[in-house]
Amino acid sequence: MNELSPKKRWGIEQRLEFIDFTVYWQGAINRSHIIDHFGVSAQQASNDLTEYQKVAPENLRYDLSSKRYLATEGFHCAFIKPDAERYLAQLGALTANTVNKEETWLGDAPITATLPIPTRRVNAPLLRAVLKAIRSNQSLEIEYQSLSSAGPTAVWRRITPHAFASDGFRWHMRAFCHRDSQFKDFLLSRCRDARDEQAPGANAADDKLWHTNFAVELVPNPHLSEWEQKAIELDYGMFNGRVVLQVRMAMLYYFDKRMRNEFALRGPITLTDDPKQTPVVIANLEEYEKAKASVGA
Repeated sequence: MNELSPKKRWGIEQRLEFIDFTVYWQGAINRSHIIDHFGVSAQQASNDLTEYQKVAPENLRYDLSSKRYLATEGFHCAFIKPDAERYLAQLGALTANTVNKEETWLGDAPITATLPIPTRRVNAPLLRAVLKAIRSNQSLEIEYQSLSSAGPTAVWRRITPHAFASDGFRWHMRAFCHRDSQFKDFLLSRCRDARDEQAPGANAADDKLWHTNFAVELVPNPHLSEWEQKAIELDYGMFNGRVVLQVRMAMLYYFDKRMRNEFALRGPITLTDDPKQTPVVIANLEEYEKAKASVGA
């Protein structure tokens, strides 16, 4: 698909991908899009568009009235694979103000709203220290404020971190707790400080719950009508009437907490339940409950 010479600079290839992305999602592009985003000269932007047309001559047509290149009816991406999730992720991050527009490839983005949620502040020096400990396979002490602490004062405790996890609302680090001699989750937003790197207390490979997955099988609620079940299958990208999610055993608690309002996670479905309130059910619910019980979720 990409006919650029291997000697072409990455900067040029990135700009050609940008042209592909912009025309695919916005339907048009002109030199100013490239100039504004990459800070190149007008001549360079023209050269990029010329280079793009050499590779994909059937993709663009120039519109004199608007002075821009429009996508043809037969447009096919030449440098990228269109990814709706990537586009929506950028759109969501832009709407939530977690990225600047210059950090995305979104030009004329549509008006968008996201549900506001409280943000959890993470100390940057603390995160840097944890990243360093993970890279060097070391332990460190963190000043941690736990809800189970005996008092209101944060305490220092030694951990050996090896991974991060997010439930969509908050970030944890997965670590071996030297005090409790087990792998646990620690909320990054509850860590105040870090110090004193030393030898690790355990090997990350020994965190069995982290390295073991449970396959959650999701199917449409059987009490929905046939056409409603088909809509749910389409909505969740199901194949042969189901979709399987691989969830780390260490994250089953968070999965259950996050999804309980969307999926039927409690008990059998009865005719008295409104199926539209839980349009998706867990097909292997009995095994799911046993897996949760085994990890104390």
